[in-house]
Amino acid sequence: MSLPVEKNKTYEMTVDALGSNGEGIGRIDGFTIFVEGALPEETVKVLIIKVKKSYGYGKLLEIVSQSPYRVEPQCPVAKTCGGCQLQHLSYEGQLVYKAKTVKDNLERIGGLKNIGELPICGMENPWRYRNKAQFPVGIGKDGKVEIGFYVKRSHRIVDIPVCFLQNPVNDEIIAIVREFMDEFKISAYNEEKHKGLVRHILTRVGRNSGEIMVCIVINGKSLPHSEVLCERLSKIQGIVSVVLNVNKEQTNVILGEKVIALWGKSTIGDTLGGITFEISPLSFYQVNPVQTEILYSKAVEMACLQGDETVLDLYCGIGTISLFFAKKAKKVFGVEIVPEAVVDAKKNAERNGITNVSFEVGAAEEVIPRLYQDQGITADIIVVDPPRKGCDQVLLDTIASIAPKKLVYVSCNPATLARDVAVLSESGFQVMDVQVVDQFPMTVHVETIALITRSEK
Repeated sequence: MSLPVEKNKTYEMTVDALGSNGEGIGRIDGFTIFVEGALPEETVKVLIIKVKKSYGYGKLLEIVSQSPYRVEPQCPVAKTCGGCQLQHLSYEGQLVYKAKTVKDNLERIGGLKNIGELPICGMENPWRYRNKAQFPVGIGKDGKVEIGFYVKRSHRIVDIPVCFLQNPVNDEIIAIVREFMDEFKISAYNEEKHKGLVRHILTRVGRNSGEIMVCIVINGKSLPHSEVLCERLSKIQGIVSVVLNVNKEQTNVILGEKVIALWGKSTIGDTLGGITFEISPLSFYQVNPVQTEILYSKAVEMACLQGDETVLDLYCGIGTISLFFAKKAKKVFGVEIVPEAVVDAKKNAERNGITNVSFEVGAAEEVIPRLYQDQGITADIIVVDPPRKGCDQVLLDTIASIAPKKLVYVSCNPATLARDVAVLSESGFQVMDVQVVDQFPMTVHVETIALITRSEK
């Protein structure tokens, strides 16, 4: 059976939707074509570059009819850099796309019916919002140091002097590190050969505290002339911490386990919702503090706490959501697999004088069954904020066994949220409310809160 398209031939098509990676999706004689850079409501000319049995990929050659949401990207390397996928789509259009993505997933995968348009919380200013940056470091073809982000679907570095999603102080930090490495001939890491010293530059900025951390990730034990770098960085207002992170493994994982303080503190402080947190290079801390306050406040609001509830917070990290809930619940139990995060969580509770919360180390799918079976610990409300892969089946089974009155599911992946909703529905749970929060403007990523309750039998 012949296909309606051929490789290396040009076709005209209409784009109907956006895919999970921000690519345009359309059809040629019913055959699905993915086109990077194309937007819904556009008619485009494409060169077919790859053909599979049921779909193909096209290269955008010409926009015949333009979307009303199309804009010129602010960043000159937006088309190349893998950090952003949607700068060519107006922010209004991004919010429409993200709310629709969550809705489509909940209906198609989760099995929900007629849920209508979902509310989405966007940002007043969707630029320069990130409080954390991870810049890979390498050597360009001209032999000079490259510091920036990876090209889409590769580990080649786009050298970027300015990033419009990061705090402006990063531009100054990167310039200092770049000059330092050039001056003292400090080698950059070569991923293929596993040679060279400096692998990444990680920065953290406390939005409310103003405190700044610079972390140099190295493939070695020490950084030559580090005292010079510290002296130069310390002149930037707000920098209170310069540290090394040792990662000598041949891996794509950015951070190693060992952290060495070079100058100042080994952590920075920040506040969210009136709660103070200490953040290390290894801590998980949401990258958009403006939207994080909205996200966690909405999660508490949707739970409708009365003050007499026991709450289980799974995947609790350094205790951010736990402490938000502890301000209005009777008791909160937090569970986290990373031991260092649990240590931070306990310190954060103590630092804020919050005594009705406790934390356990371990995988949620292992700890919760143990607490439930051995100690009889149950919950009125369970909060889950899992990684992109969603919840483990064992954990979902345990949630069903505990049968909380309410489950507040905070998700960074609409597809796995929808999958888990479908599983939970088989155990008598139903989605009562959904709130979408745009945590990551200019990217395809989005956060969703789903309030899920147990059906009355």
